[in-house]
Amino acid sequence: MDPVGLQLGNKNLWSCLVRLLTKDPEWLNAKMKFFLPNTDLDSRNETLDPEQRVILQLNKLHVQGSDTWQSFIHCVCMQLEVPLDLEVLLLSTFGCDDAFTSQLGAEGKSQPESQLHHGLKRPHQSCGSSPRRKQCKKQQLELAKKYLQLLRTSAQQRYRSQIPGSGQPHAFHQVYVPPILRRATASLDTPEGAIMGDLKVEDGADVSISDLFNTRVNKGPRVTVLLGKAGMGKTTLAHRLCQKWAEGHLNCFQALFLFEFRQLNLITRFLTPSELLFDLYLSPESDHDTVFQYLEKNADQVLLIFDGLDEALQPMGPDGPGPVLTLFSHLCNGTLLPGCRVMATSRPGKLPACLPAEAAMVHMLGFDGPRVEEYVNHFFSAQPSREGALVELQTNGRLRSLCAVPALCQVACLCLHHLLPDHAPGQSVALLPTMTQLYMQMVLALSPPGHLPTSSLLDLGEVALRGLETGKVIFYAKDIAPPLIAFGATHSLLTSFCVRTGPGHQQTGYAFTHLSLQEFLAALHLMASPKVNKDTLTQYVTLHSRWVQRTKARLGLSDHLPTFLAGLASCTCRPFLSHLAQGNEDCVGAKQAAVVQVLKKLATRKLTGPKVVELCHCVDETQEPELASLTAQSLPYQLPFHNFPLTCTDLATLTNILEHREAPIHLDFDGCPLEPHCPEALVGCGQIENLSFKSRKCGDTFAEALSRSLPTMGRLQMLGLAGSKITARGISHLVKALPLCPQLKEVSFRDNQLSDQVVLNIVEVLPHLPRLRKLDLSNNSICVSTLLCLARVAVTCPTVRMLQAREADLIFLLSPPTETTAELQRAPDLQESDGQRKGAQSRSLTLRLQKCQLQVHDAEALIALLQEGPHLEEVDLSGNQLEDEGCRLMAEAASQLHIARKLDLSDNGLSVAGVHCVLRAVSACWTLAELHISLQHKTVIFMFAQEPEEQKGSQERAAFLDSLMLQMPSELPLSSRRMRLTHCGLQAKHLEQLCKALGGSCHLGHLHLDFSGNALGDEGAARLAQLLPGLGALQSLNLSENGLSLDAVLGLVQCFSTLQWLFRLDISFESQHILLRGDKTSRDMWATGSLPDFPAAAEFLGFRQRCIPRSLCLSECPLEPPSLTRLCATLKDCPGPLELQLSCEFLSDQSLETLLDCLPQLPQLSLLQLSQTGLSPKSPFLLANTLSLCPRVKKVDLRSLHHATLHFRSNQEEEGVCCGFTGCSLSQEHIESFCWLLSKCKDLSQVDLSANLLGDSGLRCLLECLPQVPISGLLDLSHNSVSQESALYLVETLPSCPRVREASVNLGSEQSFRIHFSREDQAGKTLRLSECSFRPEHVSRLATGLSQSLQLTELTLTQCCLGQKQLAILLSLVGRPAGLFSLRDSTRHTEKLSFPRLEACALGFKKERKKERRFQRILN
Repeated sequence: MDPVGLQLGNKNLWSCLVRLLTKDPEWLNAKMKFFLPNTDLDSRNETLDPEQRVILQLNKLHVQGSDTWQSFIHCVCMQLEVPLDLEVLLLSTFGCDDAFTSQLGAEGKSQPESQLHHGLKRPHQSCGSSPRRKQCKKQQLELAKKYLQLLRTSAQQRYRSQIPGSGQPHAFHQVYVPPILRRATASLDTPEGAIMGDLKVEDGADVSISDLFNTRVNKGPRVTVLLGKAGMGKTTLAHRLCQKWAEGHLNCFQALFLFEFRQLNLITRFLTPSELLFDLYLSPESDHDTVFQYLEKNADQVLLIFDGLDEALQPMGPDGPGPVLTLFSHLCNGTLLPGCRVMATSRPGKLPACLPAEAAMVHMLGFDGPRVEEYVNHFFSAQPSREGALVELQTNGRLRSLCAVPALCQVACLCLHHLLPDHAPGQSVALLPTMTQLYMQMVLALSPPGHLPTSSLLDLGEVALRGLETGKVIFYAKDIAPPLIAFGATHSLLTSFCVRTGPGHQQTGYAFTHLSLQEFLAALHLMASPKVNKDTLTQYVTLHSRWVQRTKARLGLSDHLPTFLAGLASCTCRPFLSHLAQGNEDCVGAKQAAVVQVLKKLATRKLTGPKVVELCHCVDETQEPELASLTAQSLPYQLPFHNFPLTCTDLATLTNILEHREAPIHLDFDGCPLEPHCPEALVGCGQIENLSFKSRKCGDTFAEALSRSLPTMGRLQMLGLAGSKITARGISHLVKALPLCPQLKEVSFRDNQLSDQVVLNIVEVLPHLPRLRKLDLSNNSICVSTLLCLARVAVTCPTVRMLQAREADLIFLLSPPTETTAELQRAPDLQESDGQRKGAQSRSLTLRLQKCQLQVHDAEALIALLQEGPHLEEVDLSGNQLEDEGCRLMAEAASQLHIARKLDLSDNGLSVAGVHCVLRAVSACWTLAELHISLQHKTVIFMFAQEPEEQKGSQERAAFLDSLMLQMPSELPLSSRRMRLTHCGLQAKHLEQLCKALGGSCHLGHLHLDFSGNALGDEGAARLAQLLPGLGALQSLNLSENGLSLDAVLGLVQCFSTLQWLFRLDISFESQHILLRGDKTSRDMWATGSLPDFPAAAEFLGFRQRCIPRSLCLSECPLEPPSLTRLCATLKDCPGPLELQLSCEFLSDQSLETLLDCLPQLPQLSLLQLSQTGLSPKSPFLLANTLSLCPRVKKVDLRSLHHATLHFRSNQEEEGVCCGFTGCSLSQEHIESFCWLLSKCKDLSQVDLSANLLGDSGLRCLLECLPQVPISGLLDLSHNSVSQESALYLVETLPSCPRVREASVNLGSEQSFRIHFSREDQAGKTLRLSECSFRPEHVSRLATGLSQSLQLTELTLTQCCLGQKQLAILLSLVGRPAGLFSLRDSTRHTEKLSFPRLEACALGFKKERKKERRFQRILN
């Protein structure tokens, strides 16, 4: 073209532009689609010649405004081969605002209006504004069909084949591979107004696109929620559904509408359904009401798709949710357009409460290996680089894990398409190691070769960052400069669409092709722009939790921004960033170092599971080994991940970080939705020691992937797979993999609904796991026959120590033998034979089959099985259905099963008749130690001797006793055995048969019988008393809680006479506690085997029977005179010695007199004790009178009128009576009569009247009566509230009591008053007075008493408040005949006494009296 001709005017420039665009109509169609998303390209203008079509399209672009027109001109200059001169003219003329409109209008006016605006939707009025016209039914149907056809045609035009951008493969826009879809098992539940939509996903239940809507079942959910993380293809799938419907594949729907919440959020007014469908999507050509009525009538054939539900969760105002969310809620609940189908897409997180509880939840899980390969094959379908791309993916594990995200798979293919022609195979490992560098290579691939538009990238990144900060994902032409729009369109960084906010209100909106691309460009701006400093940069390096808080209404838009910033901090990205920063490498390096420093601080913190995953992503993106090592070492030993979704990429990143860890780690995935191929990401992770998965999503595909990973984990000791949907196919893979993990110590397959055969297949691996300690197969619903097979495995497998099955629980506990590493590496058959040999020698098995519905025939099979097995530590068959016959069989087999500790047959339907059978069955079992049967509590427990040595010793002692019993009339039991038949409803009629059954057991050892809690009554007690002699020597018999009357209780006392083994009878009448016991000492001697040699044994036993007292303890019983008379009459024939202990709430004087009167009739009585029994004030006199009535009484002790004890002497004991009446409230009025009763006793060695109420007057009276009382020992009058008067009277009384040898009084805190007597008159007496606080007026009385007590030879005064003066006066007043007299002043205040003064007083006293007297002074 002649340059001079180009400068003639704008008209010539316009012609040049038209001719240029005519050469490339496909490119122009693509740009029309970008700038005018809703424009029809090929409807009615196909007949026009090419130039006319170009002019029409240019007119449509120009009328959109200067921003759109300028952006289009920039695209022309960037993408087409435009001569430099023409490019300058286009940018200078059309690239800015000018008067070109007039030139353009001349060309445009020649076109008809219908053609000019053919591509635009026709404006219409609101649906409610047109009047309703009466039409026939046929016409209404025609209008509806016309609109439905228009709706389908519009969708077809929208999804016609798109034109690829410059340098892009055609498949870049054509490839579609459906991702993995999984239907959730649990419906929604929204009690809090919001729920998490990432719960419990099934594996093995792939959902195809056509299966998303099950229209065959009218009762099925009409709301479907499609959940997927960013990049999983939710929006793509929504558009794919529209395209399939337009192509006629979804015939179940007559109409399909697609809305995006990012556009609906711009609506601020409330909408009706018709306004939503017609104003914001596509309007009918006429009669909106008629069309809407048809849609409403056929709503079950209408599908509404809402994309981006998570973007609709705006904070609620005071009036509730926004208008669009309100409309969406009504559509979901069926209050508007009832019956229509609704599908919404959303990222996992907080979902609105408006979703119905029955909504179907479908999870998008991205690509697995076959889908990635399928996508690559489609992408490179007709290109020679297809094989190279597949090889790159197979050899690059990191890239393969990134491709699990469909959006990243597309980016990876684009990068490989760009890299493969110019690089050697295998370069992807270096060029595409991280997600950040994947996006970096994509930008380079989309840029012109050798030219990186730095300024445009940074400016577009600034727009992206501003959008993230303000929550904006839709931009208009006013938000982005035209050159940037052209740049984004040219490099496929921006996409365009029509934004409708109402009738006649529409404009073109722009958005980044993907949200992650917006985050990447924002990260580029932060790292390379000189406008951002490092302090501002570090504020964006944060970790976002995937647990959405209830108060957080909307998910964040910058989830990947910290990851991209971490990736750009890699040294590999520094040249790229330096180029963007125009060579400012120091600034870039400082920013990179700042990001790494923030990550180091985060690595040392205690983080939740979601933040740990985010941190691992960030650290892995940096490619910094030092940071990765710090992060790995900082992870806790127990690392839980609970209730948030995880992808293969997440686990692959975690594995990459753990490679830098030395210590083992425990990984626990509980309730985390996991992709089926996630375990493949753990291949080779040698740091995992415990690995646990608990999720309904895990199924056969998951198990197969896990089986490939397990053998590569060298440290793995615990494997848990619970709550899954694994079937036989998945278990078969794991069973093959487990023997390849010999280091495993614990395996759990709980709650997996495994079948019987699958469980049997699992236990087959037990011999091949030499270190296994626990196998958990609980909650898998197995039958009884399978359980018996498992019991056989437990019996035959040499390492099994316990099999525990209880309802749904099923656990194997193993105890592997201690073996060296060399032994573990030997052949499996050799290991198995060695293990069986060692196990047969020392193994003991515990078998617990509780509540397993075992019956009689199962018990027979189990007995046959156990008889061939090892020694049994415990057998627990409680909670089954063995009944009487099954319990009898197990009891008979007990002696043959070598049970060392316990056999439990509780809760098996045993009856009273069955009790007799069980007793007979175990009568010959030597090892039985205890049998406890309680029918009320459904208890049947056998306890056996634990040590084999004890059994051997028992047999030796039995042989000795066999020879002993030939010469002794009584049977000596061998060992202790307990038979507890409690709460069995036993009556008198059952006793005879029971005693017959017990007869064999009585000869095998010391027998403890317990019949408590039955219904024997008086008749049973009497009958049992008759049968007891036939049972031989028992050690104890418990008859508590059998409803016995007082007569029956007293009747049991006769057993003392009939049963030689009975030594103690304890009866608590009100609580019905009745226990008959033998001699404990003798029992212990026999049980321990300490038997004396014969014939000394017989002599020793006879001696014990004569010397060990028999004891009757009767408490909580109304002790009336008749009962006491009968009791004493019964005890007459009881062999002695006898101890009688009685206790009741109150014992009357009449009852006490009756009891005391009977004492002479019980010569064998050695002790009578009344404990915790209220006695009257008369009781001291009754007891004192007993001293004279019953000469055998050697001691009476009454305390506080509640405790009385009488000790009786035998004929050989010395005489002398002690009596004590402490705390009995004795006062002056009682003393004279009380002393009279004491005087009747011939020999009183000690009398204790302390703690009474004598006072000074009572004590004076007592001292006056002392000469009449024949006391020869101690009289204790302490704590009787006496004063100095009593002390002075004691001094004055001493002359009249010649048998007093010593008296001591302490009136201080000790409050003691004791007088010691002797049998004969004493020549010398001792008096000790302490803390008597004598006053001066007492000195003369004290001197008078001392003068009269001629036999007093020693006086000790301690702290009696006598100073030097009082002592001198006392000494001067004492008049005594010649003889020895000792005065001791033991006051502690010796510093107040003057030795010269005391000595002078003594000398003066000696001269004045002129008598020979020895004065001895001792100062202490």
